[in-house]
Amino acid sequence: MKTANYNIRLNPAIKTKAEETYAEFGLNLSEAINVFLHMSIKWAGFPFDVRNPRLNAETLLAVQETEQILDEYASGSRSPKTIANVSDLFSAMDAEDKMEGDDV
Repeated sequence: MKTANYNIRLNPAIKTKAEETYAEFGLNLSEAINVFLHMSIKWAGFPFDVRNPRLNAETLLAVQETEQILDEYASGSRSPKTIANVSDLFSAMDAEDKMEGDDV
């Protein structure tokens, strides 16, 4: 099969990360680009959603809080709580809200 050459300019850090990512699938960057182009043709456009996620301040804060909690679990500075039933769950949530000053 004949091939055509196409030169592209890439940010070196992005190129390295992409190479590492596709290597996990047993592909080099050229093969991965070919997969992308084949899928683009198949779907008559991008083979994935192209959009800019717009997260509001509350969502961003929740994401940051979740990342912090996961880091605390990973480091061992936080342990999971054991809840026996739904009633205890709601009581624990109410107690946290009161500690944080939320009026529910």
